[in-house]
Amino acid sequence: MRGFFLLVLLLSCTGPAVAAEESRCYGTPAHGALANGWQLPSAGENFSVYSWAGVLVGRNYVHSQVYRTVVAAYQALAVEMPTKVFVYGESGWQSGGRFRPHKSHQNGLSVDFFVPVVNAAGESVALPRSVGNKFGYGIEFVGTGQYDGLTIDYAAMAAHLLALKAAAAGQGIQVARVIFDNALQKELFKTPLGARLQRELVFSTKKPWVRHDEHYHLDFAVPCGVLGAGG
Repeated sequence: MRGFFLLVLLLSCTGPAVAAEESRCYGTPAHGALANGWQLPSAGENFSVYSWAGVLVGRNYVHSQVYRTVVAAYQALAVEMPTKVFVYGESGWQSGGRFRPHKSHQNGLSVDFFVPVVNAAGESVALPRSVGNKFGYGIEFVGTGQYDGLTIDYAAMAAHLLALKAAAAGQGIQVARVIFDNALQKELFKTPLGARLQRELVFSTKKPWVRHDEHYHLDFAVPCGVLGAGG
């Protein structure tokens, strides 16, 4: 039992030291590399990582500016929507490069975020993750966003996306695009913030190679070097 609590403490403290060197990205999310990647925190006041195993093998590294963007957005939501909980998914290796099974996530600028959900009582809960459902990636939502008594919280998702946009601007970067299931985008755009989302963010219009119903994928726009020129 003592070992379990030590593991929890270790995982909750993952992330760069204050004096960590800034990251450098190379190439593109689909063909790139990363230098000095920062590991996202495994948990915070209102968020948690999709898998402790993913943390241990290093599947949650990002560019330093993306790191600060993700953390700042969650901090803003803790004030704006204190009862909501969020889960983030995979991002990439510390040095970038091929990141199976993803087609991108190669230069520290891509992050997956699992959809926030509410239970039958309307309470915000974390999306269930286990080996059996591929740590959340194997979940399939039906209809307008239902799964096993849970419903996608589109209002919380909309607020999260705009918080990421604002936090990115604070870092001098941008959200390049959002990939989310085309049919479920219509439900997202019905929220009070839906019109702003359509004006201020670029959403995928082509059908993605995997459905992207249980998570939304973000690519951030950060100036990167030429792949091979130090990457």
